[in-house]
Amino acid sequence: MSAAPHSTIDLADGAQMAYEILGSQHLGLGQPLVLIGGMSSRRIDWERLAVSLADVRPVLLFDHRGMGDSRLPPGKDTHKNITIDSLARDLLFLLEHLQWKELSLCGFSMGGLVAQQLLFLPFHPANPAPLPFRVTHVILAGTLCSVLTDKRYGLPVNKNEPPGPLTLAQKRELARPTLVRTFDPNWIANKPDRFEWWLSRMISGGRPTSVIVSQGRATNRFDFTGCHDKLSRDIRFLVIHGELDAVVPFYCGQEILQRIPWAKMVQIGKAPGQVESYAFGHHWFEYFDIRVWHDVMEKFLGESKEQIARL
Repeated sequence: MSAAPHSTIDLADGAQMAYEILGSQHLGLGQPLVLIGGMSSRRIDWERLAVSLADVRPVLLFDHRGMGDSRLPPGKDTHKNITIDSLARDLLFLLEHLQWKELSLCGFSMGGLVAQQLLFLPFHPANPAPLPFRVTHVILAGTLCSVLTDKRYGLPVNKNEPPGPLTLAQKRELARPTLVRTFDPNWIANKPDRFEWWLSRMISGGRPTSVIVSQGRATNRFDFTGCHDKLSRDIRFLVIHGELDAVVPFYCGQEILQRIPWAKMVQIGKAPGQVESYAFGHHWFEYFDIRVWHDVMEKFLGESKEQIARL
């Protein structure tokens, strides 16, 4: 999968959003799954997982405003207007355009915040927005539901890049500390080629530092207090979180389970739909064989409310 071809849609404020639908041949047959990327991500980062899932269902990928092939609105410093709420409304605009009536969400890291905020929009105290579609299943991976105050965690962002054009070697060294935290030392030691592949992708363009800094600021300026209590219990939730996550600590996944009592954690085991352990880092879908995650997601997405109640 590459960054092209893709479609674009113009947002109300003049920004432009790039998106693509993998597995479009399944539209009308399988329920679409929306993959929502995290801070600094591009839609191509989902490649390994998205291609597998697209064998059986439509998969929507998109670039957040200002990232990848998406564009900020015209004007100076428009990246400073990025909030979790604005990113959720961008996604709502796109989904309204696609006119899907039923769908599932998978939000990773900052994308998990966007997924939750999307569900909270109908209850927004100042600017409520109804959802013209039904969300049946939500996967929250490596994410949180309250502002992270533990300074040992989070993605480091170099806010002061050296002036002038950088060499590829300089770009790699600037990106390396951020990427390192999304894995764990053993994974990096055992998969050096894959790590270097990711490092090359991180410096390939389409990830403006100014936008990433604004995304990071947004992840520290949201408030979901009381919102989870308003969620419909008809929406099924699955939490995926690794104990080796050095970006969003494992206890954040446990807090989501407390806020959403009917949510469930991905189970440990050897059966399809389970993982062998919670020994994985922030970049969860790079751990284990991709079929493991394919089965985890497909088993969950295939469960009805009645089936889950019997588990």
